Amino acid sequence: MSGDGRDAPGIWFGVDVGTVRVGVARSDPNGTLAVPVTTLTRDARTDRDITELAALVAEYEACGVVLGLPRTLAGREGTAAELARDYGQRLAARIVPVPVEFVDERLTTVSAQRKLQQGGVRGRAGRAVIDQAAAVELLQHWLDVRRA
Repeated sequence: MSGDGRDAPGIWFGVDVGTVRVGVARSDPNGTLAVPVTTLTRDARTDRDITELAALVAEYEACGVVLGLPRTLAGREGTAAELARDYGQRLAARIVPVPVEFVDERLTTVSAQRKLQQGGVRGRAGRAVIDQAAAVELLQHWLDVRRA
């Protein structure tokens, strides 16, 4: 998991890992715009979601994956960050040589929820897309910072 491919042109994936669902987004081939792809059901027992995500990375010939790293507002890493790092390491082993990078995802889920609510998406429909929206938020932020 390195920054070796950070400036590579091509499609990047953004991943928001939760205990129940995994939101997935991808960029356009120019690395300018993040768009939602899918929400996978988290399966820590069989890692079926990691297998599905690895297949998407291969299908799109992605040049890298950006995985959200949940930190506290104080910037510390807790149990959720440990789970995200473990997920990233298991994913990285499946998609070698495609790099997996971690990005601070503080407040991405909150931001995604607000945007969905402002757009009139609530309840079950909101829960069904919130993880994708959070993945879009974290990937778009990473793309913007990378371009700056």
